[in-house]
Amino acid sequence: MRIGPHRLQNNLILAPMAGVTDKPFRALCRRLGAGLAVSEMISANSSLWGTSKSVRRLDHAGEPGPISVQILGADPVTMAEAARINVARGAQIIDINMGCPAKKVCKVAAGSALLRDEPLIGRILAAIVEAVDVPVTLKIRTGWDRDSRNAVRVARIAEESGIQALAVHGRTRACGFSGLAEYETIQEVKGSVTIPVIANGDIDSPEKAQSVMAFTGADGLMIGRAAQGRPWIFREISQYLATGARLPPPSPEWIRDLLLEHHALMLDFHGERQGVRIARKHIAWYSKTFPGGNHFRGRINQSESICEQRDLICGFFDRLSYQGVLAA
Repeated sequence: MRIGPHRLQNNLILAPMAGVTDKPFRALCRRLGAGLAVSEMISANSSLWGTSKSVRRLDHAGEPGPISVQILGADPVTMAEAARINVARGAQIIDINMGCPAKKVCKVAAGSALLRDEPLIGRILAAIVEAVDVPVTLKIRTGWDRDSRNAVRVARIAEESGIQALAVHGRTRACGFSGLAEYETIQEVKGSVTIPVIANGDIDSPEKAQSVMAFTGADGLMIGRAAQGRPWIFREISQYLATGARLPPPSPEWIRDLLLEHHALMLDFHGERQGVRIARKHIAWYSKTFPGGNHFRGRINQSESICEQRDLICGFFDRLSYQGVLAA
């Protein structure tokens, strides 16, 4: 799959997720088979970039390319300037968020709220494409609600504006993350434009990945929640799409070692105090398909130190290994 001058190693993309797809997680997913990993969204309001959280989100040192940075906003001029600044800081692809359904985002007319204003969409996209000399991509939902699905019209506006790839989450803003993703609209979008279309929503297994690709005709797949605690899903899907054969499930020992590596990366990147807090949710996700996971997550959510978390990780996965349990 190609985005502008960038040929990706495959067509599997880690979705941008606020509070999840930090630099350590992106690096891990890339190593385990993702062809691209999009950053957490960054506000176009540069006055907010001085916070420690934003400083970390702007750090891409040492990441494998191409580096894709997602920006969020509702003003064409501000968005264009944010794109220019991020390119100057190393972004090789600028991604625009018009899919976030969060109330705090939509109440300032950003994210998926922009789907209600197609003329403004056109102005924002044109301004950003004109402002930078790197590929610009866009992520949207199928519409604001079920009665106003307009993804096909937005896709055509995007293509006319110079957008070089489009990711479509198969839900409206009103759906949030509930119910089943609908792929019919993604199929319509794919048939209406010539730029690469990336399908997103409920892709949680190699078999589902194959069926979504076949049904929608999409050029690529974007995976979000299914990668939480399971970053190896990318290599599983890649193997299945290429050969039709599933990889064997990873052993508890392998997952333990991967999680310990991820844990160390988080602590190094975020610092001990914040890293221990951020690590809790990631550690919990790694355990979600295993017996005894509920009790383990309860203990992890109360953990307060690096050593305590490492001991809990080793104890939990070593017991699974002794019992001969494999990942689902």
